Amino acid sequence: MRQTATPIGFRKSWGANFIGDDVVQFRLWAPDEPTIDLALNGTMHQMQRLDGGWFEISAKARAGDRYWFRLSDGTTVADPASSAQESEASGASILVDHSAYKWQATSWRGRPWEETIISELHIGCFTPEGTFRAAVERLPDLARAGFTAVEIMPVAQFPGARGWGYDGVLHYAPHNAYGTPDDLKALVDAAHSLGLMVLLDVVYNHFGPKQNHLARYASRFFNKDRPTPWGASIAFEEDAVRRYFIENALYWLGDFRFDGLRLDATDQIRDTSKPHFLVALAHELRQTFAGREIHLVVEDANRRRSLVARDANGVGALFDGSWNDDFHNALHVVATGETEGHYRRFADDPWGDLRDAMTEGFAMPAKEDDFLSARTNARVPPQGRVNFLQNHDQIGNRAFGERLVSLVKEDHLRVMTVMLMLAPQIPLLFMGEEYGETQPFYFFTDYEGEIAEAIRLGRRGEAENFGGLPPGKTVDDLPDPLDEQQFAESKLRWRRAASPAGKRQLAFTRHLAEIRQRHIVPLLAGTALPQYRTTPTKEGVIAIDWQFEGVLLELRVNLSEETRIIPAIRGQPIFASEAPDHNAAAGNELGGPGIIVAVAR
Repeated sequence: MRQTATPIGFRKSWGANFIGDDVVQFRLWAPDEPTIDLALNGTMHQMQRLDGGWFEISAKARAGDRYWFRLSDGTTVADPASSAQESEASGASILVDHSAYKWQATSWRGRPWEETIISELHIGCFTPEGTFRAAVERLPDLARAGFTAVEIMPVAQFPGARGWGYDGVLHYAPHNAYGTPDDLKALVDAAHSLGLMVLLDVVYNHFGPKQNHLARYASRFFNKDRPTPWGASIAFEEDAVRRYFIENALYWLGDFRFDGLRLDATDQIRDTSKPHFLVALAHELRQTFAGREIHLVVEDANRRRSLVARDANGVGALFDGSWNDDFHNALHVVATGETEGHYRRFADDPWGDLRDAMTEGFAMPAKEDDFLSARTNARVPPQGRVNFLQNHDQIGNRAFGERLVSLVKEDHLRVMTVMLMLAPQIPLLFMGEEYGETQPFYFFTDYEGEIAEAIRLGRRGEAENFGGLPPGKTVDDLPDPLDEQQFAESKLRWRRAASPAGKRQLAFTRHLAEIRQRHIVPLLAGTALPQYRTTPTKEGVIAIDWQFEGVLLELRVNLSEETRIIPAIRGQPIFASEAPDHNAAAGNELGGPGIIVAVAR
């Protein structure tokens, strides 16, 4: 791979920038304040007020120095663009020189999106130690299992020592419980040396409920009249606010060399300005990193197709893919029979919804914002959707954090896994799924007082939304998300991967990954806007054909317990749960549960 220049240490509008030998420029947007002081290693320096509410000062400083800002009332606050924290998010910030890290995988420029097979992981639960450095030691296991990408749940500094990370308050600072910025860079560097892309989950729709002091000195950062489920929304109409988040994305992709970002709950990113924040973000990232394979993914409950659509030539996408909750929800109803909460909308016709999610990519109506304006006929290709059987939400928000392996029969789960891995959408597995991890993954956090009690009450509603309470259980039996034990019990038990059952599941995952790279990935290169056809079948059977240029991909699934008639296949099977005899290939019978995937040229 050729070496590509990466912007390291670019000048940020916010925070600290090295501008010369041991000279640092500190900047803060505080339009509500008449004065701001910089406290640097305990010495106060009055900052200069500039137009637009900015404060700035240049001072002699070195990496490792501690600093914070003092408001006019004497309150001290961390740098909202801090690269590292000494302890809590409200404590002293640590000055970091990002140009000092010595990269090893210097020739890495990424991998094409169509090659992506994602392992989603939580740093704190991925290893017993729960650190960036410890995660490095397990990366070879993921590469051997056939993954080509790692997606890390949010690491931005959040209150407390443990949590999922979606309540971050300092978006530039890797959480100190996981390690230092250099530790995170070492993780990305090691992944690249193994051929693994690394995506980072970022939260640009809200701040956590504690230790966020921006509203004290920059009230215009938020729009209280436009609430999200987690509090006031972000005022993206403000230029300083837009730069805070766009530069945060540049920071992760540049200084840390992440290969892409997954944006949490983009439906809660409200912006009335033109261009919309999401459009401006995607355009600037792609322009800045034009020499690298950069991949941008959204989680969008509004199901806005224009975010991931391509034109007839396969170009024009703002984002590479979006999470396909419709696929998960419909398949979950089919596999488990659960129809409460989020699954209720899929109860009437889960088989039809599943077909739509695998062909159109969407089973539910969209709340569309046309981000492509004139290109209203643009389509979403299969690789514009990221499929999963489960992820952190669907596992951790269940009452008892059960994985599918504990809810579904083994033979059904194997068929579902083949559907995930060999359909043309991008597959995502949750950490441990590749070897059949049975350990639950709970919701856990580290708060005290009223917020802690509110979280406990909130878990009851989440449990109802994701499967409800098992028979014989009541809300009094729910695990306490504030109890450190829930965090400890959510850690992977890697010894299972070395067990006979774990080895069999790993071999199965690796086999499917190899088939995908050999037969499915080549179909997705280029325009990859196939025509598709679904054949009406009896409930329990799915029959879909995708017509790519010169190649027909055929999927036949029987998720019932009985032998069922399936439509004929024309091609050569690339995977079959049972040896397809002449009758099965001719369209007669497929035992249940079973699956055949074939390619015809």
